[in-house]
Amino acid sequence: MTGRIRLWSGYILFFYVVTHLLNHALGLISLRVLEIGRVWFVFVWHNPLGQTVLYGALITHFFLALWSLYRRRTLKLSRWEWAQWILGASIVPLGVMHVVGTRLAHELYDVQAGYPWVLGSMLVGGWTAILRQFSLPLIVWLHACIGLHFVWRLRPWYREWLPVLYAFALIVPIAGIGGAGIALRDVADLAQRPDFLAELFARAQVPTLDQIANLYAIADALQYGALGLLVVLLLARPARSLWERRAGVVHLSYGERRKTSHATGLTILEMSRIAGIPHASVCGGRGRCSTCRVRIGGEDRAKLPPASAEEQKVLSRVGAPDTVRLACQLRPPPGRYRVTPLLPASAGPVEAYRRQPQAHGGERYVAILFADIRGFTSISEGKLPYDVVFLLNRYFRATGQAIEAAGGRVDKFIGDGVMAIFGLSGDPRTACRQALEAARLMAVALDDLNEAMSGDLDLPLRIGIGLHAGPAIVGEMGYERAAQITAIGDTVNTASRLEALTKDFGAELVVSQELLDKAGIDLAAAPQHDVDIRGRQGRLAVRAVTRAAELTAMS
Repeated sequence: MTGRIRLWSGYILFFYVVTHLLNHALGLISLRVLEIGRVWFVFVWHNPLGQTVLYGALITHFFLALWSLYRRRTLKLSRWEWAQWILGASIVPLGVMHVVGTRLAHELYDVQAGYPWVLGSMLVGGWTAILRQFSLPLIVWLHACIGLHFVWRLRPWYREWLPVLYAFALIVPIAGIGGAGIALRDVADLAQRPDFLAELFARAQVPTLDQIANLYAIADALQYGALGLLVVLLLARPARSLWERRAGVVHLSYGERRKTSHATGLTILEMSRIAGIPHASVCGGRGRCSTCRVRIGGEDRAKLPPASAEEQKVLSRVGAPDTVRLACQLRPPPGRYRVTPLLPASAGPVEAYRRQPQAHGGERYVAILFADIRGFTSISEGKLPYDVVFLLNRYFRATGQAIEAAGGRVDKFIGDGVMAIFGLSGDPRTACRQALEAARLMAVALDDLNEAMSGDLDLPLRIGIGLHAGPAIVGEMGYERAAQITAIGDTVNTASRLEALTKDFGAELVVSQELLDKAGIDLAAAPQHDVDIRGRQGRLAVRAVTRAAELTAMS
């Protein structure tokens, strides 16, 4: 909840900065237009409601930022996170001086804190005042853009809108700072006239020297107060760790002889980072991306607290089972736990959304297709490597498009063969019918490919296709970037054997009767065989189809 409040307070402050910079940008036109724009800016933000919202968001964002720093159990941050924190800390002294010199000066001494007062003060203050005033909006803008990037990069629409957002992030500060720079130049030109600055400050009701000294004292007090809060917070962190260790110790085992132990109160992600164990977390531990999810086991797993509503929402989105939790949200009580990260440490924003519910593993009724080019070794002999690669890529594209058009998923390409899965998200009958339709479309696509490449092939390409359906273990298997959703088990092995039998039967397709029965398709015209499958008990009834392209289209 605190993270969401901090985010929305940041949105309010970002909108304020955008309107402020757009007001500055009017200086590209003239000083008069700049002041006219300020009238509307003051109307929006300086009324009682606008000030309540603005300063409420500012105070909330500041204290929640300190609270988030206190809650962190490690200061091992990425370079971008360090950049955001350093920029955020730099805003405090610069922002305090700006607020005290404008809003507070107006409230205490009725200073007319418009552009004439601010620009004239910069001229009097010299380069130090100019750099301070011009660096403030730039630092605030960079801090905000980094924060928004961390939040929005998890949204599905972010990549599509990224070019527009980049343009916005560049144009707004450039226009704002450029407009303020031109306005400062114009005021500097006018200041060449005798008594111009004196008249300008008289209209602005410039404070006296004692009042200015008082404003500086207030600014110093606010800065020292913020610094004191930061020091107290940093000192409270080790004190908290000592206190929490009295409540017990959490022991985590990651396998491969990697273990770590810490006091209670830390999340699993924080423990991993402290121990130097690589762990994915795209959102920085805010519980939004799901890339830090882990499978939890061990003798004390029953002690774990239930997932919060926000954590459960993320877990439900990726179809996680009960044994899976978000490492950034789970704070285990004292005990011994076995932790298995489910994504590689290098996982990015794409992995947060592309995972399917089947990735965690389970048994599912699926239809499996295996296909292989007949006599490809003899076809490739005498051809240049470039020609072989070109031919295979044309074949893979044709078969892959046929499989996906039928509703299947290409599992892998093996040499000159292909494996496909049907039924990852549908019912068994639909999966079996999709597999038959894929076989038909593959045969049709191969005929088209043979015709298109007739001048380059001595003999047309021929394929053998094996189809079988049944229960299989489906899950994400592999290592890091090579991991993918696949299926293993007797059903997969049987489909592979049926593809090999196409050579013996002189057929293009060998399909099990079980798949045909489940699909509700009658192929009585095709020869039936009872075959022995190595590693399988009993004989299997199959149908051998000479021309898969002659199958009736599956609706």
